[in-house]
Amino acid sequence: MYSVTHSQASFESGGKDIRLDCFLPDAAGRRFPAVIGLHGSRGGHVTMSEPATLLAGQGFAVYVLHYFDRTGTTEIDGLQTIFVHFPAWMKTLWDAVSFVSWRPQVDPERIGLVGFSLGAYLSVSAAAIDSRVKAVVEFFGGLPKEMKFFMRRLCPVLILHGEQDKTVPVEEAYHLQQVLEKKKMPYEIQIYPGAGHGFSGEVWRDAGLRTLAFLQKHLGSSSAGSPQADQSSATLDSPELAGGIARKIS
Repeated sequence: MYSVTHSQASFESGGKDIRLDCFLPDAAGRRFPAVIGLHGSRGGHVTMSEPATLLAGQGFAVYVLHYFDRTGTTEIDGLQTIFVHFPAWMKTLWDAVSFVSWRPQVDPERIGLVGFSLGAYLSVSAAAIDSRVKAVVEFFGGLPKEMKFFMRRLCPVLILHGEQDKTVPVEEAYHLQQVLEKKKMPYEIQIYPGAGHGFSGEVWRDAGLRTLAFLQKHLGSSSAGSPQADQSSATLDSPELAGGIARKIS
């Protein structure tokens, strides 16, 4: 276990200052795999502090992204908000990966995403076009069907979903599973009987253990070099993609 230092950083995206809550293992001179955390439609970056600290203690440089800063959003007030802002949030995540990849504490070849609900949709969608993303853990989200028009690749994904989710139906998890199988991409899936949209108690504990094991498995090997962003960010402007997300997430 590492001791963890907390701080805040910022970068520019779309002319706006975007905050990152940083949870870093305290080990000078070392580079760690990085995890960018994305909250759901109600914001909630504050509630991510505890899991971020736990991951950092296990040797991950964790950055919780305030992607709502790009659009001045505090909470989603309807599907139209998602439709309008989703492309901007995707661009913000793209820029966040760039920013994080150049941090001195980060191994740029080992960057993963952990997303919740709306943040999970953002994470999986980003992984479908950004080769710098090496692993995704998605909590009760999915992959919009419209991504089939833009998908260039995928990475290993851990799917965690409640069987009784009324906000994002469990069919979204099974759709993502089918896509990963078709792409012959490694994945793990856990559907929790009786669980809804959001986990607690033993389900949350189990999901946390699975998350740690998955990230250790897929971000654990060391490598060197600096990633270069390709031109895939052009797809982030797609209104079809934004509309597909808006229809899925409340």
